[in-house]
Amino acid sequence: MSALTLFGLFAVSAMLVFYALESRSHWFVLGFAASCVLGSIYGFLQGAWPFGLVEGIWSVVAFRRWLAMPKNEKSKKKNREK
Repeated sequence: MSALTLFGLFAVSAMLVFYALESRSHWFVLGFAASCVLGSIYGFLQGAWPFGLVEGIWSVVAFRRWLAMPKNEKSKKKNREK
């Protein structure tokens, strides 16, 4: 296996794990966005520019979702008590 293939395997595996854990913490949403960036880099390096482009768009979408999420766990707790 080449280094590029291992990099792609890592990027896509990280995307899968972070996506599955997104509901547990806002940090997993940020991890998903970062792993989408890695997947995009892999796509362009491998020569599959459509894959790289789509993953780049997904990274922007995920990052915007992360920005819109409440970050403070205490504020979540206070909102539940109201």
